[in-house]
Amino acid sequence: MLNKEMILSIETSCDETSIAVLKNGKELLANVVSSQINKHKEFGGVMPELASRLHLENIMYCIDAALKEANIDYKDITLIVYTKGPGLIGALHVGIQAAKAISVAHNIPLLGVDHMKGHIYSSRYISDFKFPLLTLVVSGGHSELVLMESEYKFKLLGETKDDAVGECYDKVARVLGLEYPGGPIIDKLAHEGENKYNLPYPKVEGKYDFSFSGLKTAVLNLVNNMKQKGEEFKSEDVATSFQKRVVEILTDKVILALDEYKVNQVLLAGGVSANKELRETIVNRVKEKDSNIEVVLPPLWCCTDNAAMTAMAGFYSDEEESSIDDGVNPSLELND
Repeated sequence: MLNKEMILSIETSCDETSIAVLKNGKELLANVVSSQINKHKEFGGVMPELASRLHLENIMYCIDAALKEANIDYKDITLIVYTKGPGLIGALHVGIQAAKAISVAHNIPLLGVDHMKGHIYSSRYISDFKFPLLTLVVSGGHSELVLMESEYKFKLLGETKDDAVGECYDKVARVLGLEYPGGPIIDKLAHEGENKYNLPYPKVEGKYDFSFSGLKTAVLNLVNNMKQKGEEFKSEDVATSFQKRVVEILTDKVILALDEYKVNQVLLAGGVSANKELRETIVNRVKEKDSNIEVVLPPLWCCTDNAAMTAMAGFYSDEEESSIDDGVNPSLELND
């Protein structure tokens, strides 16, 4: 049985270097995040090689800062939790090598955690889980609908069959000439425009699966055609029409699942869970469906990648200690 009294958590799956310290699964003593967004902006997206180099530069500074903030030393740590996947392979390697180095130097056991399970468990900082529950996980790389019937048991009901919703936000932002990351900018513009364009509602075979590639392509074609014809348009209106459709697709799947599964909670998770319209719509639609179901929204500070969520997932994990010989898995799936 792993001793989880004092967890040091390491998260380096993409473009945030983050270190957290969690005590007894209750007290978050530190959550240091070093974001690389400003470095990647000029490229319009995350550059994997650059991300890896920046993780290498920042990780020890972040570890030292987290230990100082938590007012502990390596001797106080009982478990090291690290993100084993999914994510960028080079970025993940920086995190696991740091975890292994500390483990060997200070004789501390290791535990690899699924990044997406971390996103789901981010809501544990504000609410206990009341099983069974349904989780909508939406981020730059993932769009998944997950059922949890008990602690740390995950059943994948549906997922995107092409692009993740966060990826589509970035690509739509790019065609509109907006900065990276596109999600927050489009969310802001969407509250200033009109729903003028009838964008397609992609159909998929799986009952709970998603598809966003066709919607993305429709927006790109719409904007390019208007530009070629010299027609004036407002980015705000395109953003509004795009976001309305995205939120409709996501929340429709949640409501559809509630017809089949009796749950006590609906959770929102992932970077796109910070989207204002998505948060408001899912609360309202679930309430209309069944006022007895509680909707749990992660705190905004915990929507983007951070080690606090990985630490919480590690605390509740029922997996065995990871071996020093274990590697990372950039394509890790929820049920692996």
